Amino acid sequence: MDIGIVGYGCYIPRLRISVDEIARVWGTDAESFKKGLIVEEKAVPEMDEDTITISVEAGRNALLRAGIDPKKIGAVYIGSESHPYAVKPSGTVVAEALGLGENIMVADFEFACKAGTAAMQCCYGLVKAREIEYGLAIGADTSQGRPGDALEYTAAAAAGAFVIGKDPLATLEGTHSYTTDTSDFWRREGEDYPSHGARFTGKPAYFKHVVSASKLLMEKLSLKPSDFNHIVFHMPNGKFPLTASKILGFKNEQIEQGFVVKRIGNPYSGSSPVGLCAILDAAKPGDRILMTSYGSGAGSDSFSFMVTDKILERRDRAKKTEDYIKNKKNIDYGVYVKLRRKLKI
Repeated sequence: MDIGIVGYGCYIPRLRISVDEIARVWGTDAESFKKGLIVEEKAVPEMDEDTITISVEAGRNALLRAGIDPKKIGAVYIGSESHPYAVKPSGTVVAEALGLGENIMVADFEFACKAGTAAMQCCYGLVKAREIEYGLAIGADTSQGRPGDALEYTAAAAAGAFVIGKDPLATLEGTHSYTTDTSDFWRREGEDYPSHGARFTGKPAYFKHVVSASKLLMEKLSLKPSDFNHIVFHMPNGKFPLTASKILGFKNEQIEQGFVVKRIGNPYSGSSPVGLCAILDAAKPGDRILMTSYGSGAGSDSFSFMVTDKILERRDRAKKTEDYIKNKKNIDYGVYVKLRRKLKI
């Protein structure tokens, strides 16, 4: 039984703040940041947007593409590090808003920026075991960055959602995870902003895990870089995924379609899922896609998908990633501070 992505969808808030505007306020060199991060601007949630609301929008698009009765969804898992409640799940609200019914498993996942892909793996396992017919996995974040910190230039908001089941538009050929206890990024209970190990987040954190998970998956499936038409890695900035792709032997054209970080920033758990949505918006039947996430703490989940002809009949049922990216309104730093509640009274 072929199992994979039956429907997919993303949501990106329309508000944007540019790297130039953030640099203007803090008196830093905008051109150096843009060159080093390969990010021009980032998506910012409206006052009434949070992980729950953007998950609902992305989930609705995924269900539209899947074309199934929402009540056939047997599990909904939401991966995020910015759940609105410390005690109360995001998933119950999302399930009810999407009309998924009451006979459903719900859980909120957290593993830094790879919680959404962990949700995909769990849905896949339950479908494969025939415990559920379909599962809904969502990676969503309205991420945080301390004022003046390097994270503030990239920490963004977006969500990617996937209905996992049989008769897929992209068959999941295999998945592999690589995990260690590497503390490169963390936020304790009650703290507003995360801390990070600066350059330590590259080696031995991001690169070790993304490269290892990708290599091990390709070895498991007897595949090589040239066998993939598209790749997407977690995008904390633009430089890291481009460097990882070169280490692994991929070409620039293989990463281009899913390289959304330059225009929307890093939506944490939504990063690689939104990149995958952008790829599926353009992929052809027979295309093979490699997706590898990364979550601080630390771990990576790697996936190989083979696109089927179902993509042609389902792709245009919902708004595409580029529609959200182009629908934007720029704001200044004052509005940004107000919306992200950075002023404490």
